[in-house]
Amino acid sequence: MRDYIERIAGDLANERATTPQYVEYDEPPVDVAELLRYSGVPAEKARAAANGSVEDRDVLAGAEKAIELARGRLVYKAGYMTAPLTLDAEGFPVLPFEQRSRALARNLRGCAKVVFFAVTIGSAMDRLIRRYERSEVNLALFLQGYGAERAEALADALNSDIKKAAERAGYKARPRFSPGYGDLPLAVQKDFLALLDASRRMGITLADSCLMAPSKSVTAIVGLERV
Repeated sequence: MRDYIERIAGDLANERATTPQYVEYDEPPVDVAELLRYSGVPAEKARAAANGSVEDRDVLAGAEKAIELARGRLVYKAGYMTAPLTLDAEGFPVLPFEQRSRALARNLRGCAKVVFFAVTIGSAMDRLIRRYERSEVNLALFLQGYGAERAEALADALNSDIKKAAERAGYKARPRFSPGYGDLPLAVQKDFLALLDASRRMGITLADSCLMAPSKSVTAIVGLERV
């Protein structure tokens, strides 16, 4: 996997908000247990199947077929920007979009900077899911699970690089926080994606319901506290 840590650390050294940056990751390793869990398989059964349980071979076969169908079709695109963080008189973070989330305020309390990011694995997975949900519902569920696992794996890869870059720049990263968590409404996705120019640069658009397309995309905010 390509190393973007130095690049992100350089952006964190900037005292002002940076312009959005875009990177493309190599394919992250697949966590089969997570794939199965996102497909609706109970956690214990998912772990057993991932560990080679003969009794759970059927669910593992479904996961393997989903992986094979998607092979070579996915992309791993990420976009991010960094910005200094200030609080208003009531202690809410001042961000480039309106929000009054107490949960986000708690997450970012004491932070000096934030990283805004979006990732996507592209639209091919959505097309596969639509194709098979009409003919092989079970397979469509495994494709849904694989797509969710892929998007989360990509978000985790970028988040890991952000954490390592933060350490080099003298910060400690807080857990990532996404629109839709707690009391941060999904409606902020519109301004969030515009901030990253995600439609033009990453192909991520937003429906009236505030759900993203491609559906296997993730947005998040990461707070950085000085250490």
